[in-house]
Amino acid sequence: MSKLRSSAAEALAEVLEDGMTLAVGGFGLCGVPNDLIEVVRDSGVSGLTVVSNNMGADGKGLGLLLENRQVAKVIASYVGENKLFAQQYLDGELVLEFAPQGTLSERLRAGGAGIAAFYTRAGVGTPIAEGKPLAEFDGRTYVQERGIVADVALVHAHTADPAGNLVYRAAARNFNPVVATCARATVVEAEHLSEDHLDPERVITPGIHVDRLVRARHRIKDIEKRTVRPRDASAA
Repeated sequence: MSKLRSSAAEALAEVLEDGMTLAVGGFGLCGVPNDLIEVVRDSGVSGLTVVSNNMGADGKGLGLLLENRQVAKVIASYVGENKLFAQQYLDGELVLEFAPQGTLSERLRAGGAGIAAFYTRAGVGTPIAEGKPLAEFDGRTYVQERGIVADVALVHAHTADPAGNLVYRAAARNFNPVVATCARATVVEAEHLSEDHLDPERVITPGIHVDRLVRARHRIKDIEKRTVRPRDASAA
């Protein structure tokens, strides 16, 4: 059975439901599965737990789900660049679970690898470790972190082949590979669809992890922060 669907809406048909956990790739506004996020918004599902490095920016990326009041809990490593996110948290509308960035990545990878929990030094002696089991190894204290298994993963790739094998482009790779492996169902939008199978040596995410696939529609890529040099007056 082909994994390819004709639209993002079809790719997520009969997959979304209230109260589910979504793992979403992306970092800032780079490598974000925007088409799939828009379908989640339009579906109206609510009470979502979203696992992602961050929640996009106001009005962009996962910020769309915040605007629509569809998110109940966020597990993330960074919450900057989104004023609405901060406001909903301060108003008690959102539950927020912080995780150090490397720990978050490893929790997603562990969930995909069938590892229930692991120990790390990151966060020991900070609020991150409160209420979590501690253990000593070789005279040093470690905190236990649980692997994350999501209901659905939303992934953005650069290229996919008919089997669902994926390749990412540069920094847009970010959290997408670990997100792709950690869910019970993985839905991917890819900028390019190859008619031939990709060279196995290039594949980053094997197709066995991918359940549904759609071509991402072309869009102008957002820039989170634009930094330019002052214009030379002599060049004016």
